[in-house]
Amino acid sequence: MPTVDTEKPSRAGALLQSGIFMSALGLLAQGIHFAFQFIISPLLDSKNGGHEGEFGLVGFTIAFIGLFSLPSAIAVQAVTHYIARFHYSGDDARLNGLLEGCRKFLFQITIAGSVIAILLIKPLGDFYHIPRVSLTFIALVCVLGGLWTSYAGALCQGFGWFKRLALIGLLAAIFRLAIGWPAAKYYPYAESAVLGSVAMLLPNLLLFFWRKDFPQRVKNSVSPWNRELGFFLLVATANGVGTYCFQQSDLLVAKRFFPDGDMDAYNSAGLLARALLAVAAPLLTVLFTHRSSRHNGYDAREQLKVLGFYAVGLVVGAGGILALGKIGLRILHRDTPVADGMILWLTMTMVFVGLLQALAMWALASRWSKVSLLYGILGCSYLAVLFVAGHEPSSLLRTMPIGAGVAFVVLLFFWLRSMRRHHPEHLTLNRS
Repeated sequence: MPTVDTEKPSRAGALLQSGIFMSALGLLAQGIHFAFQFIISPLLDSKNGGHEGEFGLVGFTIAFIGLFSLPSAIAVQAVTHYIARFHYSGDDARLNGLLEGCRKFLFQITIAGSVIAILLIKPLGDFYHIPRVSLTFIALVCVLGGLWTSYAGALCQGFGWFKRLALIGLLAAIFRLAIGWPAAKYYPYAESAVLGSVAMLLPNLLLFFWRKDFPQRVKNSVSPWNRELGFFLLVATANGVGTYCFQQSDLLVAKRFFPDGDMDAYNSAGLLARALLAVAAPLLTVLFTHRSSRHNGYDAREQLKVLGFYAVGLVVGAGGILALGKIGLRILHRDTPVADGMILWLTMTMVFVGLLQALAMWALASRWSKVSLLYGILGCSYLAVLFVAGHEPSSLLRTMPIGAGVAFVVLLFFWLRSMRRHHPEHLTLNRS
């Protein structure tokens, strides 16, 4: 029998408290990440021994790593859904066997993802003009490390260990700063900054201190593979691909077509705009886990409150970025007219992207398969439009908020249709 989780909320109202706690620690961690970026940006400048384009190369490499991490992220999301479902149902016998089956499933996904990364990272690196083999190698190490530690996130999130998950995230930010900063100081190239991302994986070892809380291994594992899981994996794939396309694929387009100087400016402005998603992400983590296990009545009402709180946070955060953007660029030592002109477009885009992700996470946890599949289709369409129209910085920046805004309107329409079918009482309440 697994140990009863002390962090499991006793009532639906604790959902918002968990979200606020994670957001507070997430905000602190994000502040450390920003401190890291503010420190390394001038170190990578050509005046300090670096080269033009190195800072932009850091942002691209992180997005490049995320591309190879997609299979693992999708599998973890699927497993999280099922762990949460059985954990909150109290079906401990089923949960023990299912966890053992999920361990094997995630191990197989990890092996497959590692092989794919080893085979494809060099050809794709050449396609995106990664200038040095050493950077490709460090990216590969980060991909492989991320694949092998991904189960930690599924375990924490699936069992509602939000405080532990937040602590690991905070320590990851500290490790990134502590290792990446000295490395960039003595070797002012993108490899040093990306090495900090490798260091972020180390705090996952902290889970060994809580190994007594893990469910004990059982001899007779329950295979998670059935028709329902297979279909949910398909839906989760659409969700994962859609999220990546909306959040990070523009960096791939920019690296493919932009000169080094414009790439530096684009990464600087994008770093500030994407802070919206990073700071608000903990609320979506809590919402997804809670929504995966509880769909009706008072629980749904509390979940809608979290969704509204998230939307308000996006809008307020966008106003803060627009007001303080020049200061942020100045701290990054990237205060140029080119970078300053990019902030508005990127911030507008990220507001729409954040709203899209919130609707998609709700739909995925609710098993609204058609809405989730539509999200994946919209994400792929968005990426295709950017590749066609984004050969110049000005055209890419004009296209992004329009494409994301149109996608949000389409997804919102179908999300409201599903809400009207499953929760008509909440829509009626909102209108009153």
